[in-house]
Amino acid sequence: MAESLLGSVWVGIGATGVMDLWALVQRVAFGTPSLDYALVGRWLALMRDGRFCHRPIMAAPPVKGERLLGWLCHYAIGIMFAALLVAAAGPQWLHQPTLLPALLAGVLSLAAPFFILQPALGFGVAASRTPAPATARLRSVKSHLAFGLGLYLAAEVGARVWQ
Repeated sequence: MAESLLGSVWVGIGATGVMDLWALVQRVAFGTPSLDYALVGRWLALMRDGRFCHRPIMAAPPVKGERLLGWLCHYAIGIMFAALLVAAAGPQWLHQPTLLPALLAGVLSLAAPFFILQPALGFGVAASRTPAPATARLRSVKSHLAFGLGLYLAAEVGARVWQ
């Protein structure tokens, strides 16, 4: 149990880091904007006031510490998805990771932004209220495939380090 938990933390942080590296490459190479995690932090912080949905979140007043809160939540969610993968694939996956379950987990993790985060931030289901929904969706798919690849890569590194 402890091994699965520690492995999930390692893999989740690694995978989220790969996802963030992908976003950085996209921004630097192509000028592609990525999600501002301060907005996620603002959304979370405003929940204490009973506000769960915004139209859009940018209209809500900034909250002290929102950027840090958003980034911490981003990594915590990555760890949670890694733990779900380990639970579904079994703890042996951490010792002998395979790419397909990791990529599948990355694709399934799209449910979170499409059906929770984007609607709550005022962007609609699957970014339907954004100026270019298809572009936003494709960016999300690419980001979450990068996360899935990161799940696999982090597990491979972990398996080699802890042998």
